[in-house]
Amino acid sequence: MQTNTISLSVYKLFRGKLDEIPVKSAGVINTLNTHSYVLGEKDETFRRALESSDVLLPDGIGVVWAVKRLRGEKIHKIAGSDIHLHILKELHGTGGKIYYLGSTREVLDGISCRISRECPGVKVRTMSPPFLPEFTEEQEKCILDDINNFTPDILFVGMTAPKQEKWVYKNRNRINAGTICSVGAVFDFYAGHIHRPSRWLIRHNLEWLGRLFMSPKRVWRRIFFSTPVFVSHINKLRRTPKD
Repeated sequence: MQTNTISLSVYKLFRGKLDEIPVKSAGVINTLNTHSYVLGEKDETFRRALESSDVLLPDGIGVVWAVKRLRGEKIHKIAGSDIHLHILKELHGTGGKIYYLGSTREVLDGISCRISRECPGVKVRTMSPPFLPEFTEEQEKCILDDINNFTPDILFVGMTAPKQEKWVYKNRNRINAGTICSVGAVFDFYAGHIHRPSRWLIRHNLEWLGRLFMSPKRVWRRIFFSTPVFVSHINKLRRTPKD
C-alpha cells in the first residue's frame, strides 16, 4: 500500500553525530520537526525542499519518537541551534567565511559582534532581506550576487519555515557556498534577542514547553495543532501494511 511522500522523509533522517557532517561541504542542511512535517503535507514545494536535503536533521522530540515507533531505532534530536554552534566551533579552529541571510539588521549586528568576540578568525557578512512572502527578480539577483561575491563556506538562512527552505530549494544551484543551512529562530537565539530554554528543559526533552512559555503566540499552533496531526499520521503509518 502506498503512503504519502513526506512520511518517507522520516526514514531519510540523519542518524549520526554532528562531527560526521563535513562542515564546509555538506550541501543543503534542513531540519524536520512535527510542524514542518504537517506543513509539508499541504505544501508540495516545501515537501520537495525537505526531501531534497543532503542532510535532514531530526529537530524535535516528536520526530525522535516517530523513528522509534516506526523503525524501533533510537536517534537523538539535533536542533538548528546545535548545528549552528557546531559549525561555528569547527570554523573557529580552521577559519572560514559565513554569510547570514535573514532577520533584522539589529539581530544581524548582534550576531556579527558575538562572532567577532568568540570566533575572531571567522569572516562574517550579513544581509537583512525585504520582509516579503516572495522576492522580486531584482531583489533575488541582488541577494544572490552579494552572497556569491563573498563566496562563503557556510550560508545560514533564517527567514522562518517554510519560506527559507523553499528559497534555498529554488536557488541552490545559483548559490556559491559549500554548505547552506536553514536555521530559522537560531539567529535570534545567538544574538541574544530570544533566549533558548534552559539546559535542564532541553536535556529532559521539554524544550517545546519552555518555548511555549516564552513565545506563546508564536508556537501555540505548532504544539496544539501540528503535534496531534503529526502523531495521528505516524500512528496511521505504523498500522499501514507494508508491500
